[in-house]
Amino acid sequence: MAKPDIRLYEVSPISSIADMINQAISEVPAGIAYRYKEGEEIRSYTFKEFFDVVCSLGAYLAANGYKNTRTACIGRNCIEWIISYFTSLRSSGAFVPLDKELPENDIIYLLNDSESEVVFYEERFEALLRSRRSELKHAKLFIGFDRTENDGEFVSFRSVLAEGEKLDKTEYLACKNEPDDMKMLVYTSGTTGMAKGVMLSEKNIVSCIYYGLQVSTIYSCGLSVLPYNHTYESIVDILVSFHHHSTLCINEALPAILKNLQIYKPDYIYIVPAIAEMFYTRIIRDLAAKGMSEMFEGLVAKSGALRQQGVDKRREIFSFLHDMFGGNLIKIVCGGAPIRPEVGEFFDNIGITLVNGYGITECSPLVCCNHDDYNDIRTAGIRLPCLEWRIENPNEEGIGEICVKSSTVMLGYYNQPELTAEVIVDGWFHTGDFGRITDDDQLVISGRKKNIIVLSNGKNIYPEEIESYIQNIDAVAEVIVSGVVDEKGNETALKAEVFLNEPVDADTLLNAIREECKALPSYKQVSSVVIRETPFAKTGSNKIKRSYCC
Repeated sequence: MAKPDIRLYEVSPISSIADMINQAISEVPAGIAYRYKEGEEIRSYTFKEFFDVVCSLGAYLAANGYKNTRTACIGRNCIEWIISYFTSLRSSGAFVPLDKELPENDIIYLLNDSESEVVFYEERFEALLRSRRSELKHAKLFIGFDRTENDGEFVSFRSVLAEGEKLDKTEYLACKNEPDDMKMLVYTSGTTGMAKGVMLSEKNIVSCIYYGLQVSTIYSCGLSVLPYNHTYESIVDILVSFHHHSTLCINEALPAILKNLQIYKPDYIYIVPAIAEMFYTRIIRDLAAKGMSEMFEGLVAKSGALRQQGVDKRREIFSFLHDMFGGNLIKIVCGGAPIRPEVGEFFDNIGITLVNGYGITECSPLVCCNHDDYNDIRTAGIRLPCLEWRIENPNEEGIGEICVKSSTVMLGYYNQPELTAEVIVDGWFHTGDFGRITDDDQLVISGRKKNIIVLSNGKNIYPEEIESYIQNIDAVAEVIVSGVVDEKGNETALKAEVFLNEPVDADTLLNAIREECKALPSYKQVSSVVIRETPFAKTGSNKIKRSYCC
């Protein structure tokens, strides 16, 4: 398949995390790297100031014997998290980001499994760490973001920085890594199954930054929203923004996103489809409530006609909607799940580019993304230049398991060589995701291998495809499609389990589903519905945990 002739963006090559940092402090030392809230005050770090703080923390850790160690971090999105992250990446050790929503037993287990010696944490985890201190086999130093004083093994982040500031930085700055040394140990269970420790090397991370920016560029100011323990945010947003010399503003909590869009006025943002859907639904409903729906459609038609004549007035015509996003938003990067085409079309209509991408933690995590000049929201875009892909055992529709070979593919699963050998075969990583590659070399995702429903008639069903249709129904907030199992254990039909955002009876809902899915073949039709009283359980990245569905 021929790759389309697309202009890749120019990106400064980097050989390591240290090289990336050095470029930034050499080229834009006074540029603003981060903006964040401290109370109600907005504070900032220049690139030089930020690296000075990183060096202070690194000098403290090196002086205390922790320059080549596993460093775990658990807590909210905050500047202290990012400082800890960069300090570990620049050291000779490895960083272990943990999900702050994990059950307590899982936190203790992962701290032990990762052999983390240093633990950065926010205040709400101190009681857990203290009460179960005797169970932690490797941890020796606990640094609290919110602590104001030192207490034996539990010390204050600020006091550590103050002490490190006085120390010689030479030992820390002398830290070296080989390209294939593990730099991040990221635990992921996806939406089902037990946690796996994904080992990412410096080469993996640097490749994702460099080649990712070639495919999808960013601008001068971003709002950082997603949980920092996920590689989509920690690598594709935090590190990519740093290498692009952009200012990244910290959104301290998801409920604050609309307020912070007004405060920081970003021109790009990385989100998941659930957040894009929230923006879209809110605007459409507000327009309807104000009796402005017809006016909006008329403005869309007007701006469309102007665009056909080579005149783009979208940002001017729809300035009243741009104000909701702070007035400067140019681009939304969306990943983590497929997104409905009408959501992408809506943002395009008002003059904001929404690009969809696909990634998986084991690929550091980016595999592909839509290019600004070649944006097809129905696909996950074009592959990174460093990546090869193929579809294994495709069916008559060309759908099979997505396999990739790339410098971004992980070293393997930590202490699980058998599992590593199952997924990396002859250098090809088997993603566990199913999809197809279009004639112009773009990827279309069908669904997860583990989610496939095999009906008794032999038909394979990708539930995500049907769910994307059902999600178009206004009353539907969340949906999972699964198989109906008969007394013999065979899956003979399909049912939809739905959480609603407005009251609808089951018969009316089923009729609406059938109407929405009428373009699908008969074997993909839903025969029954279950209405939930509560939302589905979610992962930290807001994906539904399918294992909890009925």
